[in-house]
Amino acid sequence: MENILKQLPKKAKDKENENKKLFKKLRKKPPKHLDNLMVELHNKEFEKTNCLKCANCCKTTAPWLNDQDIARIAKHLKLKEQKFIEQYLEIGEDHEFSFKQIPCVFLMPDNECSIYKVRPKACREYPHTNRRRFQQIEAVTIANTAICPATFNIMEALKKTLPIQYTEKGGKPREKFRKGGG
Repeated sequence: MENILKQLPKKAKDKENENKKLFKKLRKKPPKHLDNLMVELHNKEFEKTNCLKCANCCKTTAPWLNDQDIARIAKHLKLKEQKFIEQYLEIGEDHEFSFKQIPCVFLMPDNECSIYKVRPKACREYPHTNRRRFQQIEAVTIANTAICPATFNIMEALKKTLPIQYTEKGGKPREKFRKGGG
């Protein structure tokens, strides 16, 4: 896994323009079945991906926390919300709370999360590759291809799965979407 993580930023950078072009096409005219396709690709990838072998997201990024996350985690830690905020959080440029420390202070040596049952929504939904309206999260997805091997693999699988008008080849589409998708 260490070797994969070492190579991932370069591989992601090499695919960045290609991925940006894909998102531009997806935003312009997303396939009707894109939400279902993303769930399928996500599930297929995570059948073979063990996040506990990687945990690169916890080692390299700080998730945003919403008010519900703060209340839930503070209660779990038996802290007042303000004390939890002072001890563990900072306010970012976007006026969002995130953990002060990277790697995450709650990441244990075995890559388990000590607050897993009450972890932030951003952590529960990571890497966001199975969410609705996937075409709207270009920036986070492209950033995640350099952090999460599964995200990188899902993007590559997406490009192989979509009809030609969504791929790098461009040109005249050989196949058009029928009404109703597919």
